[in-house]
Amino acid sequence: MANLGGPIEPEPSQWAFADLRDARAAGNDAHALDDLVGMGADVAPGTLLAAYRHGIFPMPGESWRDPMMWFSPVERGVLPLDELRVSRSLRRSARDFEIRFDTRFEEVMASCADPRRPHGWIDKRIRKAYGELHGLGWAHSVEAWQDDRLVGGLYGVAIGGLFAGESMFHRVRDASKVALVGLVSALREAGSTDQRILDVQWRTDHLASLGVVEVARNDYLDRLEKALRLPLPEVFGGPSSEAD
Repeated sequence: MANLGGPIEPEPSQWAFADLRDARAAGNDAHALDDLVGMGADVAPGTLLAAYRHGIFPMPGESWRDPMMWFSPVERGVLPLDELRVSRSLRRSARDFEIRFDTRFEEVMASCADPRRPHGWIDKRIRKAYGELHGLGWAHSVEAWQDDRLVGGLYGVAIGGLFAGESMFHRVRDASKVALVGLVSALREAGSTDQRILDVQWRTDHLASLGVVEVARNDYLDRLEKALRLPLPEVFGGPSSEAD
């Protein structure tokens, strides 16, 4: 379950993150030239939070010996909360699932990191780092359950009005999509839906079919600055809607 007392701020990072507005990073290929903004550092809780607050997220290299890579896409994939596309079939399918939050975070991460999955990128460093963030109340899982069995879900980082989605998985059809619907519902219940950000890193054809759009980096950073001032959703340890 989410930390009812709210997330715990870790020790500050020893690394500094620059304002990336209008910044371009050098790289060896077209994708890295635009989106890769740094290499190295660590993935301590304070470093991860500082990165997200600057619009940056980590991904490991091909080998554990490679330095951590840090990205801030020039064209950021985001899902506007009022534009989630839920088909009739998905709406019907959603009735067969129960949505839970933070009851099996480690299992969700392990499923997302399954090496049998194509294009897998989650290594032991990432699992350990986000496990620590979860323990502090910053990283969360959204889970789809069926017949009391975890069958799909996603995980990400929640800071104020930002939810930075990292990865998702499914064991039965539509389970990950239903988890996404549950996440959007929780974010909308928190209010200020036009200011909250559901970040999915990059737009893909699959995500676009669900309503994901691209936002220019500078625009994203401006929105992020406002979103971070918002309260957390209650399911992630934010204030209760019944609070005075």
